[in-house]
Amino acid sequence: MKGVIYYTDNKISGQIFETAKEHIKASGLPIVSCSLKPMEFGKNIVLENRERSYPTMVQQIITALEGSDEKYVFFCEHDVLYHKSHFDFTPPEDNIFYYNDNVWRWRVPDELAITYDRMLPLSCMCANREFTLAHYKFRLKTIEELGWDKERGKEPRWVRRIGYEPGTKKKKRGGLTDDDFGTWSSKYPVIDIRHRHSFSRPKIQLTEFKHQPINWQEKPFNELEGWNLKKLFNL
Repeated sequence: MKGVIYYTDNKISGQIFETAKEHIKASGLPIVSCSLKPMEFGKNIVLENRERSYPTMVQQIITALEGSDEKYVFFCEHDVLYHKSHFDFTPPEDNIFYYNDNVWRWRVPDELAITYDRMLPLSCMCANREFTLAHYKFRLKTIEELGWDKERGKEPRWVRRIGYEPGTKKKKRGGLTDDDFGTWSSKYPVIDIRHRHSFSRPKIQLTEFKHQPINWQEKPFNELEGWNLKKLFNL
């Protein structure tokens, strides 16, 4: 009924990469991974001769969704630590994109982790697989029709204009659809790790935000409930 789709550009390796995979596997859910290089992680599908880019990531998501047989899917990424409680959630409706809002962002090896209201990353989304697949096929079709797939920058301006997270940006604000989103909060937080190979900007300081976030919070990374990051990363 529930499964994981995992997409990676294979730009990181080592402790973050391996630790993230271990925690995803601990969910016990079936995994479909789509990577740019072969890897042993669930049912692995490789997109060959593709460069790291947002259009490539969208194609990876579509490929992983098509490779899954589950009704609901959790989106998982290679630099995010998922607590087992994250996977307890089951979407109550099939036409809404759901996001876990219990997320803290941490840049290794900073002392502080941060969070704020409406931190709803794509890496914490769960939704009906067929509903999500239809959205991403439409997203890719739009990107190709507008010629955006020719832009190979890591994070083109148009990506932020349409929004990374389905459902969170309506068409009147530049989004692609008027789909809705909902939230849930896992018992223990998800840790969104930032590092030098992160796909999007780190945004772990207030000065990095054009509009100041609401309810900005900072906490020592080793005080995040449900985790012992100091021990996990030998810090």
